[in-house]
Amino acid sequence: MNRENEPLEALIVAVPETAGSALYGMVDVLTSAGNLWQQLTGGEQRHPIRPRIVSLTRSPFSCGNRVPVEPELELDDDPSADIVILPELWLAPDDDFKDRYPELLDWIRRRYRAGSTIYSACSGSIMLAATGLLDAKEATSHWGYQDLFRTHYPKVKFRPEPNLCFADAAGRIVTAGGTTSWHDLAIHIIARHCSPGEAMRIAKVYLLKWHGEGQLPYASLIREQSHADSVVRKCEDWLAEHYRDGDAVVNVAAFAGIPERSLKRRFKIATGTTLIGHVQNLRVEEAKRRLETERISFEQIAADLGYENHAFFRRLFKRSTGLTPGAYRRMFLPFIEPDRASDLAGKSLPLPADA
Repeated sequence: MNRENEPLEALIVAVPETAGSALYGMVDVLTSAGNLWQQLTGGEQRHPIRPRIVSLTRSPFSCGNRVPVEPELELDDDPSADIVILPELWLAPDDDFKDRYPELLDWIRRRYRAGSTIYSACSGSIMLAATGLLDAKEATSHWGYQDLFRTHYPKVKFRPEPNLCFADAAGRIVTAGGTTSWHDLAIHIIARHCSPGEAMRIAKVYLLKWHGEGQLPYASLIREQSHADSVVRKCEDWLAEHYRDGDAVVNVAAFAGIPERSLKRRFKIATGTTLIGHVQNLRVEEAKRRLETERISFEQIAADLGYENHAFFRRLFKRSTGLTPGAYRRMFLPFIEPDRASDLAGKSLPLPADA
């Protein structure tokens, strides 16, 4: 903390598009720092962080899913803060936010220039990107928005894989990944501005899990791209049915009726992904689905997808998801055997030999 015995001023931005769970979850967790664990264990209580909601006005309104919001501060107050937090927003995957709330975007820029540390969770980084503060900096958000960043904010070095991303060495701007990444962000804020020990205590009280595996295990590698190349679109549809073929790239070029080299070039231009990369993504997605739902060895899955070299596909899977096939499968054991979910904590179940 930067002022001894005074609480850290944390302003959490709320607008009608804000997700209520992220907004009030952050308020609740940050307010509990320094006192909730102490209440439960009999320790000395303190309140090192004072989170308050700031909005365009103090007038009550409803945010996402009709969650009521009563702001404590408004922009006309020009409130100062040690940190500013931009929670998750309910936005469509192609909503760039640029034309909304110019006075709010200007206030965020002023707060940064005045020395505030800026944090965003999930799609809150889209609001942050609209300020221009992320230009030429690394940032993350929900993996589903990577095409939005590529299209509308090409100056941002978007990274879909981490759960937290630091825009600069000083950590003046920190963005967090998808949806419940506000958990990770809250833990980070408490660790940084209070102490790592207090962050650990809060995580224990709230049963918050640090997502050290990042977002890759949860991200879909296949997303429908908006483009005008009808040939590429037909090839995408064909590959969705024939990606298991060992000669899928050669065969799709024959299907398209154009030279393979030309198709590869057009595919990359239209989708931003190489043709072979798209085929590999389809195969990894199928492997993920089968690991999530079937008790079958990874070697069998690889063979079914046309890979004689199982080690190559294992490396490809890890590069694409950030996890080995066995580690990925263990994440989803409660879904494979829901009746045994309560027995999974701290135990290992019999798995195929590769797990």
